[in-house]
Amino acid sequence: MLDVQHFVEARLYKNEEAVIQDALRHLLRARPELRIKLAIYRYQKENISLAKAATLAGISWAQMKDILMEKGISLRLGVETLTEAKDDIQALRQELEGAS
Repeated sequence: MLDVQHFVEARLYKNEEAVIQDALRHLLRARPELRIKLAIYRYQKENISLAKAATLAGISWAQMKDILMEKGISLRLGVETLTEAKDDIQALRQELEGAS
């Protein structure tokens, strides 16, 4: 059986945390539906912005909005902090750059 510590001992990773983070990144790449579910969870529990949730899910702002609405999750429109505003601006820029 694989053990996280074996990866560190083999000097493939700096520490156990690095192994876990890399494994989670690969898991989310392989299973995009988990990215969306995790983004929905964080949107509901951590009050992240819609734009941040979309970025985490790897989908557009409009797609994230539609998914939340389909699931009956109330949308929080408008930002409450400067950080949320900056996140929204960055997500919209990325979406516009992708559309070009």
